[in-house]
Amino acid sequence: MILKLPSFITNNLILKITSLNSVVVGARLVISLVVQNLLAQYTGQSGIAKVGQIRNLSGILTSLSSFGLFNGIVKYISDYKQDEDGLKKLFSTVFVLSTIATLVLSLGLFFWAKSISKWLLFSEEYQLIFKLLAVVVPCIAMNRIFYGIISGLSAYKINAKIEIIWYSLASLLLVVSLLYHNILGVLIAIALTPAIQFLITLFIFGRTIKEYINFKRLKFQAPMLRVLLGYTLVSFVATVCSNLVDINFRTSISERLSENDAGIWTAMSSISKIYMQFILAVFSLYILPKYAELTSSFEFRAELKSIYTSLVPLVIIGMILVYVLKDFIVLIIYNETFLAMSLLFKWQLLADFVRFMANILSFKFLAKKQISYFVGTQLLGLLLYYGFGQKLIETNQTEGVVMALFFSNLIYLGVVITILRNDLFGQNRPL
Repeated sequence: MILKLPSFITNNLILKITSLNSVVVGARLVISLVVQNLLAQYTGQSGIAKVGQIRNLSGILTSLSSFGLFNGIVKYISDYKQDEDGLKKLFSTVFVLSTIATLVLSLGLFFWAKSISKWLLFSEEYQLIFKLLAVVVPCIAMNRIFYGIISGLSAYKINAKIEIIWYSLASLLLVVSLLYHNILGVLIAIALTPAIQFLITLFIFGRTIKEYINFKRLKFQAPMLRVLLGYTLVSFVATVCSNLVDINFRTSISERLSENDAGIWTAMSSISKIYMQFILAVFSLYILPKYAELTSSFEFRAELKSIYTSLVPLVIIGMILVYVLKDFIVLIIYNETFLAMSLLFKWQLLADFVRFMANILSFKFLAKKQISYFVGTQLLGLLLYYGFGQKLIETNQTEGVVMALFFSNLIYLGVVITILRNDLFGQNRPL
């Protein structure tokens, strides 16, 4: 007998995508539990901090190597599904910008590997990691571009399959590398992960990619340069700056307190990313394409009601469970040396919930190309987070950084509501 989803889920596209994504995240969660536990045992808190630095750098490379065009690809794939000339212009521009970005990043990583190693990992002995990253930067760029196509097509079932396979293989490589080469092996495995993801995506989604990217027709031209550069700015603020802030906080905690404290803060951030993955996919796979189709503020309100009523109760229940089970979660994922993290859960969960509520609103800026609003609010949130965090480290130590995240997100939500007040509460008008 084939197991079917309940009708109230299959009849609600938001819940359908979320439930399927939950299967993916559930699989990743199980694998992550094993990996994080092994990392904690073999490398300790300082090792967790180093892994956090590399993953933040990977996030920066993901954005810069694709020139920050992910959200632009999602939008214009939706618009140009049946427009071959439009697709040619889109991917010719993406090809030009991504080629320039990957070349600059690869050369920079390779020739400044020693300096980057000293800056991020406080030692020159890890420069091999950055030379490996220099080689795989093109894979990082293509992964982001291909995921933009998948999201633009709302191909959430294909995305689920790709995610489970590449994450499983990458985790296996990480565990084997950890057992044989400790922290150096882990960092090498993380550096090689984009290549695994690229090959899996090509194998599963390659035929569909060829339908939308006619590589023979691409030209080294950028006809959509002005249109897409706004998305580059968005990605720079939303991804590059946020990862740089994380790197800076980790460095500040290491210098002012200890590398072990930096590891505990990193571990809290990792747990946050694990449970937030259950809902994040819905933003690119459903919310962004859906908002792009809306034409009036009344339609926007109706969609908001549907999203909030479908997802918010699930998010609240999930976060309450995480808080109640926080000590158990820490011991399962890490070990007793990480129990100091329990103090951080309250602020992290509150911060994540507020950010979730705000992002449901702010993605309207992206969908309707209101770039200045999106960039301005994101930048304000980051500046507040950084400012509050640097101040609160002095009085509240590591807990102060997580408190700062909550306070900055609360202000961010208030600003977004203020900007959207006419769409949310005024008379019906075009979006």
